[in-house]
Amino acid sequence: MSSPLTNHQVRLAKRPEGAATRENWKFTTEPVGEPAEGGVLVKTLSLSLDPAMRGWLNDAKSYIPPVGIDEVMRAGGVGRVVASKNPQFAVGDTVYGTLGVQEYILIPQEELKRNGLVKIDLRVGSITQWLNVLGMPGMTGYFGLMDVGMPKPGETVVVSGAAGAVGQTVGQLAKIKGCRVVGIAGGAAKCDWVVKELGFDACIDYKAGAGAVREGLKTHCPKGVDIYFDNVGGEILDMVLARLARKARIIICGAISQYNNANSMPAAGPKNYLSLLVNRARMEGIVVFDYADRYHIAIAEMAGYLKDGRMKSKEDMVKGLDTFPESLNKLFAGENFGKLVLQVAADE
Repeated sequence: MSSPLTNHQVRLAKRPEGAATRENWKFTTEPVGEPAEGGVLVKTLSLSLDPAMRGWLNDAKSYIPPVGIDEVMRAGGVGRVVASKNPQFAVGDTVYGTLGVQEYILIPQEELKRNGLVKIDLRVGSITQWLNVLGMPGMTGYFGLMDVGMPKPGETVVVSGAAGAVGQTVGQLAKIKGCRVVGIAGGAAKCDWVVKELGFDACIDYKAGAGAVREGLKTHCPKGVDIYFDNVGGEILDMVLARLARKARIIICGAISQYNNANSMPAAGPKNYLSLLVNRARMEGIVVFDYADRYHIAIAEMAGYLKDGRMKSKEDMVKGLDTFPESLNKLFAGENFGKLVLQVAADE
């Protein structure tokens, strides 16, 4: 027998050309069914809003298939099991997985693995922390820095998007590992926060005028950059390439400055790429899904840092499915301060 619940959803109406607007989305409703044998019904509590979501809208080859027209927008989130016919999940369990931008998701048994549905413990971290330091941003920062960057004590680490979800994790983790950390962020408030609250050694405000990043790198990285964790791409990547130390490592995590380019305008590549040759350096991409079998190791370590106070977790919460189009665009305007989280329903 069908449940009396109604599911409100956000679906992709048409692919954006440049920045997505409300016209690219449609809001739909449908009745919520009961799970079949082996399946579960999850109520969405909060969703992670990430820059990568803009890339999922493009009909182009990538590390993950694009969101299809009329499909519910893909998003990772935390939810609560409200009906279950699977012995691994009980009603009341708090779970993390690909829930989509919707109030409920009915997941059949054969799709549980594809959706990455796992139980989480709110005694280890709050819902927002499970979407930040203990979630995909934290895992991206952890494996990007540790596996690709391979930091050594005393090295200089530069991270762009320093006040964002991945950036805040990378900088704090690098400090824990004994590195000197220089952030790049937009605005004095964000720079003050990563230095005074997170313990970065310095932060460069890229909004402080022409030449601010170039001069800041000269001042704060006099011996060059050993590790650069790139979240923005574009001109800032080129400026860092010009300041590399011998055997530097560059982690390509994202290029938020390029994501809203029109489809006819490809992402700008680095002009100073020969610095990799001169400095015997390397540049490598990080896709967090490649490390799924090791998430539990990183989560245990990061949870310990949260508990003992060596790591902090800052989130920027917005509320309501109806705000999704404008909320997502906050990421690309630099308007979020911390990990951007969309609360769909209060945790009761």
